[in-house]
Amino acid sequence: MNWNPAGIAEELTSTTNKLVKGYETLQNIDSVEVATTPKDLVWESGHVKMYHYKRETPAKCSTPVLVSFAMLNRHDVLDLQPDRSLMKKLLEEGLDVYIMDWGYPTKADRYETMEDYIDGYMNDAVDFVRKSNKVDKIHKMGICQGGTFSMIYASLYPEKLKSLTTYVAPYDFSTNSCMLYRWTKYIDVDAMVDSVGTIPGELVDSAFGMLKPSMNISKYLGVMDSLEDQAKLENFLRMEKWKGDLPAIPGEMYRKYIKDLFRDNKLIKGEMELGGRKIDLKNMTVPFLNVYATDDNIIPNESTLPVMSAIGSKDKQEYPFPGGHIGVFVGGKSQKELAPAVAKWVIERC
Repeated sequence: MNWNPAGIAEELTSTTNKLVKGYETLQNIDSVEVATTPKDLVWESGHVKMYHYKRETPAKCSTPVLVSFAMLNRHDVLDLQPDRSLMKKLLEEGLDVYIMDWGYPTKADRYETMEDYIDGYMNDAVDFVRKSNKVDKIHKMGICQGGTFSMIYASLYPEKLKSLTTYVAPYDFSTNSCMLYRWTKYIDVDAMVDSVGTIPGELVDSAFGMLKPSMNISKYLGVMDSLEDQAKLENFLRMEKWKGDLPAIPGEMYRKYIKDLFRDNKLIKGEMELGGRKIDLKNMTVPFLNVYATDDNIIPNESTLPVMSAIGSKDKQEYPFPGGHIGVFVGGKSQKELAPAVAKWVIERC
């Protein structure tokens, strides 16, 4: 190994200059805002709310769309900033969009169950949208965990839906190709729930952070080259603001989620029950669009694709998105290609 004091000194000077310029850039940034697309609060129940995005022109599809994100993170990533907003793009493409906000469960909500979320909050929200728009059926979209819950909902209430679109959603949990799927088969979820009740968001986030630790290092190294660019730095801060906003998870819902899905894989096996009813995916007969990320390191393709042969829908289609899990929502290709393609698919089934 060659010792190069001059080279080391030059690198330290360069890094110091970048940090100084970065500090100067930060001085010009008061705050960063996420989820700025205008919307109205139209329904709420407990800590759960639903918003209706405002449209400036009539929708191309008279049947509204209800979007549900994962409960583990905030839906704000779907509307991160004006030029990286899946929701804004779907509006521009002609859809009438509602979105569920799962809120911030507290320790008092530790006993909320999966039934409360699917038969309660989700079903009540669907009924509100149906009644408000005087339609028998609506279009449903679900992302990640919200996609899995939407699939369960569609299997129980297919008569209320005109179509279902899910993004990067897990259905078959038998794979071990991802560390997340390995860990969750062995964690003592009963001990976790019985001891802390409501699961802190930070605890779940730490597990996701360990899936690919190098990413946590590379993102901070990468931002060093953007410290002088205020726009790029604001983009970085928006994403960090979203990642740091971590709702807790009701313990009883989390217990069933880990046991029935990750550990016992009951959904794809046809063994899962909700409120005493067997969830039969063959009852999910509505038109279905399955969007998955080809390089997803959180939800492996082996977990998403098997649902295609398990459901009863005759009108079903896959959409392979080139990229990673988060890129489905915020990537440039998502705005230019994916959102218009999804909107077109929905409008064709209006």
